[in-house]
Parts: sequence; C-alpha cells; structure tokens
Amino acid sequence: MALWVRYEHDGTMGFGTLEGAAITVHGGDMFAGAVATDEKIPLAAVKLLTPTVPTKMPALWNNYHTMADKMGNAKPTHPLYFFKPANSFLGTGETIRRPAAYDGTVGYEGEIGIGGGRNCKNADVDEAAQAIFGYTCINDVTAVEIISSDDSFAQWTRSKGFDGFGVFGPAIATDIDPATLTVRTILNGEERQNYPVSDMILPPVEIVRLLSQDMTLEPGDVICCGTNVGVGTMKEPTNTVEIVIDGIGTLSNVYEN
Repeated sequence: MALWVRYEHDGTMGFGTLEGAAITVHGGDMFAGAVATDEKIPLAAVKLLTPTVPTKMPALWNNYHTMADKMGNAKPTHPLYFFKPANSFLGTGETIRRPAAYDGTVGYEGEIGIGGGRNCKNADVDEAAQAIFGYTCINDVTAVEIISSDDSFAQWTRSKGFDGFGVFGPAIATDIDPATLTVRTILNGEERQNYPVSDMILPPVEIVRLLSQDMTLEPGDVICCGTNVGVGTMKEPTNTVEIVIDGIGTLSNVYEN
C-alpha cells in the first residue's frame, strides 16, 4: 500500500508518497511512471493539496443498503449521480465557508471516494478494476434546503456544488481492499457516522464499469461513492468535521457558519 499526496512547499507544488511524518518526493506522472527521488520533506513543512486534480467528480446517491432500507428506496442497478464542479474541490486543512447567498442548514456526508488512474470508457470488469488508482476520503458538503426548494426540479448539483463543498483527501491509498474499510465522521469531537464500505449496493469496480458507459473517466477523476446513515448538519458557529478511514487517513476541515 502507498499513500499518494500532492503538496505545496516553499511556493512549489509537488507529489509523492506519505510515509509516517515525511513525504518521499516523486517525479514524473503520479499515474504513469512516477519515480521516487532521494528527497524527503517533513509533512509538517508542507501544505497538503487535494491529492488529485479531477476533470470531474461524479457523486452517487442511494448506494448503501442500510440507508436505502431506512428511506424505503429501491436498490439501483446503475449509479444514480450528480456532479461536483471544479470550483467545489477543497483539500484537508482548508476552511469550508457558508455560501453568501444561502442562510439555511449545511450538512456533512462522510464517504469513500474512488481515484481514477487511467482513461476508462465502456470498460469490462477487468478494465474497470485496472482503472482504479486508489481510494480517498470525501466530505460531500450540502446546502440541504436547496435540494427540494423547487417542486419542478430537484437541485442536487446546485446544493452540493458551492465553492468548497467538494472536500477530499488527504491522500489516495493504493493497493487497499475497500470492502475491509470503515467510514467514520466525527463532528466537534462526537462520532456521527460509522459504517462499513462493504454495505455498498454497487461496489467500486461496478461503479467504475457502469459510469464508463456514460462518460470517459480520466486519470485523477474522483467518484464519490455515496453515504450511509448518520448524516447531519453543522450547527455551531465554528465546526470541526473529520472523515476518518483507517488505511487512508483523516480528512479534517473547519466549517464556519
């Protein structure tokens, strides 16, 4: 397993593998021919960026058995998704801010995300598996009251696409079995979500296979796999929200109301 990160150090951006409290700097292309150098940088000396720069971020809804059963939803056979735009992408340690034009409740959704590593179009199962570079932590931040604010059109993209609402990181973990992982969300020191990734209706390889029928998935793209029970809102003037997946890391941000 390796933990891949992007960082800024002394005004320069780079990438490498996180090993304990240090980053081993790499050259080349993270997804094709990355080469380790002899340089190591202390983690404390860098600002971590989003671990990839996606061209797009499809985000799934209704993809966990427990949540679907609780809500009385039918189980999908193809991913049900919206998109997070590029302006929404935010890394660990950054501040999530309330949109100036919205005064309603803002929610958190802890998720696991799939990081793509190669072009993928109309893939079979083997090709879909090979297209997955690794996995990351997601906070699918949501302006809750916007989704159903218009009876004629559910506004999923608008409610979830504000600047800073597509939070992911701190790393992409490779060579890890997502079915063994657990997603936890901790809000202001209190655990709010704790669910196994194995509860997914459509598992990661199947998500990639099916989405590749709809669009070309590209290196660096991130797919949010949906959330499970325990979602809620961030009500305090200042909120610390952490998405924790052991084996990947902790995505930690402050949300300011």
